[in-house]
Amino acid sequence: MNTIQEGSFLTLHYRLSGPDGADVVNTFGGQPATLSLGTGQLAPAMELRLIGLPEGAHERFSLAEGEAFGDRNPQLLQRVRLSLLHELGDRDARYGVGDVVQFPTPDGAGQYAGVVREVGDGWLLFDFNHPLAGQPVGFEVRVIGIL
Repeated sequence: MNTIQEGSFLTLHYRLSGPDGADVVNTFGGQPATLSLGTGQLAPAMELRLIGLPEGAHERFSLAEGEAFGDRNPQLLQRVRLSLLHELGDRDARYGVGDVVQFPTPDGAGQYAGVVREVGDGWLLFDFNHPLAGQPVGFEVRVIGIL
């Protein structure tokens, strides 16, 4: 029987839920996901749960607080001057609490996101933690194919 190993290429349906049980990602109602284990497409703790599962397996896992996306890091809360945002992006942009803003990586090759947590006089407080950092996560998977 074919089982998932490190480096396996997979086709699967999966559901990721937050601590309230609400779906964060759910492919069960549509196209399955395809991914290669070990390339960072899933959190390492979630990949570990997949190792050894056979084709056709349908499993549910609970991951403890911080296990899937790490603990919350207070150093990832940072104030950014509004003038800098306007200089780097849209001068007329308006920002509010809960807005997600994309920032370029230092090398310019990628992007990362920050969520606006506070709006001050001339500054915004951004949270660069993963939204599920420090929280328990539910992970359900149905393995369709393994290469």
